[in-house]
Amino acid sequence: MKAYEYAFRFTRDGDGWVITCRDLPEAISQSEVNENRIDIAEGCLQAALESRIRDNEPLPAASTPRRGEVIVSPPAATAAKAALYDAMRDAGISKSELARKLGVDEKEVRRMLDAGHATKLPRIAEAVEALGRHLHIALA
Repeated sequence: MKAYEYAFRFTRDGDGWVITCRDLPEAISQSEVNENRIDIAEGCLQAALESRIRDNEPLPAASTPRRGEVIVSPPAATAAKAALYDAMRDAGISKSELARKLGVDEKEVRRMLDAGHATKLPRIAEAVEALGRHLHIALA
């Protein structure tokens, strides 16, 4: 089972923080001292995952957190889209092939992976199950 939770480090820098993630080097941001660092890290993680999906790049497995790092999770919708994306990559199946399996137009599968399109969770779960996998939701 793969979770889309990654370890972030918050490094003090003058009047703010530099926010980084070892597993996703492109996930880098900064915050002012009075801003919520976790919220900024969540947005940074969301952007990195969405970018990798859009660019058809692999999503790395999360490393074990090191001392001083904080686990950050993306929004549930982003995690669900990432799970579908990973299931498609693992199965070696294209958007067109998944659309045929689901009996829908390929545009619908593209929308399921599109960060700018709100897809209902049951629809993503159905697509994941068509690939022989199961979408799990956890409460932390």
